[in-house]
Amino acid sequence: MKRLVVVVAMLAAACSLGGGGAKENFYVLSGPDAPPPASRPGALAIYVGPVAVPESVDRAPMVLQGSANQVDLSEEHRWAEPLKTAIPRVVAEHLMRLLDTPRVMSSRVGTTTDLDYRVALEVQRFDSSLANGATVEVLWTITGKRANPPRSGRSSVREPAATPTPDGLAAAHSRALARVAADIAAAIRQ
Repeated sequence: MKRLVVVVAMLAAACSLGGGGAKENFYVLSGPDAPPPASRPGALAIYVGPVAVPESVDRAPMVLQGSANQVDLSEEHRWAEPLKTAIPRVVAEHLMRLLDTPRVMSSRVGTTTDLDYRVALEVQRFDSSLANGATVEVLWTITGKRANPPRSGRSSVREPAATPTPDGLAAAHSRALARVAADIAAAIRQ
């Protein structure tokens, strides 16, 4: 009997050390592959933030849309960084290339800099579906000393996933955010 208890305890310990659990996979939203523009005098200074993200998706596990009224939290497929950090980072990286300025920030450091533009983002939808890809809806507002008058807009983007996998969804969301950044860049240029 003692041997049986020892064997069961050893099996339980092996399972808790990773022998029986599902492997977690982590995903990131990615920006453009192009290198950032070189520093130059007179380059625009832009801060992307604050950003609001729906609480239903603002979590580490990927939230996969099952139907119109049902979602699944995928514990084995997780975001490597909070969406409240990732979304403004990716938008800032795209704005940097689109507006040819290295001075685009998305961290709190940017709040103390003398800024030409501030871009606030309210993400209203950040839907992930293995069948339908990524759907992103963002309300954005551009303010700052060069935004006279302030400008607002709404970007609604549906981007199919190249593969119906979590990795394909992360890439689709990245492409969708690139299109949001293009809308914002066009408004800044006006």
